[in-house]
Amino acid sequence: MTTSRIALLSLLGLALLSSSVQAEAAPQPEQGSKPISIYLDGQQLQPEAPPLNISGTVLVPVRDLFEAQGASLTWNNTSKTLTAVKGSTTLTYTIGSAIARLNERTLDLPVPGQLSQGYSMVPLRFVSEALGSTVTWQSAAGSVIISSAAAHETSVTWGVNLRSLPDSDSETANQKLLPAGSKVHVLREAGALWLEVQTEDHLTGYVSAKPKYTDYRSNSLLQKQGEALITYGKKYLNTPYEFGASPDQTDTFDCSSFVKRVFGDTLSVDLPRVSYDQALEGREISLDELRTGDLLFFTARGLDIGHVAIYAGNNRLLHTYSKEQGVHMEDFSSQWKKRFVTARRIL
Repeated sequence: MTTSRIALLSLLGLALLSSSVQAEAAPQPEQGSKPISIYLDGQQLQPEAPPLNISGTVLVPVRDLFEAQGASLTWNNTSKTLTAVKGSTTLTYTIGSAIARLNERTLDLPVPGQLSQGYSMVPLRFVSEALGSTVTWQSAAGSVIISSAAAHETSVTWGVNLRSLPDSDSETANQKLLPAGSKVHVLREAGALWLEVQTEDHLTGYVSAKPKYTDYRSNSLLQKQGEALITYGKKYLNTPYEFGASPDQTDTFDCSSFVKRVFGDTLSVDLPRVSYDQALEGREISLDELRTGDLLFFTARGLDIGHVAIYAGNNRLLHTYSKEQGVHMEDFSSQWKKRFVTARRIL
């Protein structure tokens, strides 16, 4: 047996000895309680069937759990036996049994797997730790956090405080400032503006999800941030239009000062002042790729680019150009599409 395999089995043995104790911290489900949410490396999993909480042990659909953690799965329907392979690790388990086989070793399960509503449900912590991941239970949020064995994959690009809560007014965890160049592992996205992370010295806390602070990106986070831009921008609905409005105030806007304000206040993204310079930021995308928060540029006032709007999703625009309407939302109509020049993705 190789040294690495011996180390893996030793680690798994320790994890399994502690797993039943840690799992007891999970409360019993009560009628009307909120469902359990599961996060893998910051991304929320959407299992085919709701997780079960059996005596403090969380069970989830087997295929969701294995495939999300990079294991290939085979299933013997006659014996109700599954085999999962990830690298040099092979895990074999029969639904209903209190034991499983990890390579050449027999392991005890805290709760046997079971069939529920046509799905094969297995203990989340047992399987995840057998595949080399770590599992923590957040009782306040009702969340299970799975962290894979991957290295700290996210780089800090601007010095940022490690907060104890997802709030800029919260205390700095262990008085920790993460300098540019340090690495963190993202545990989950805590909304549009915060990431829960683990540092290289095993501290856990929250850092800003604004794009200047880390290189972490995901489709789900970018969608949340686009929606945050629109929510913030709608605070200024009906604010009067003024051509050449100063970007240092919010009593009036023109199209580009409005966009600059929304991106700066929401995500600390500092855009140029005028629309034709804003059209050089980010990267160009097609109309088929549009996502909430993208910028759309149009001809206006005899200029190739003289107007900018924020795409609000569902074929809607958030912008300003009219003294009669001020900041408002409207359809991305055929008239606007005739004047369309380019779309840019800033985030």
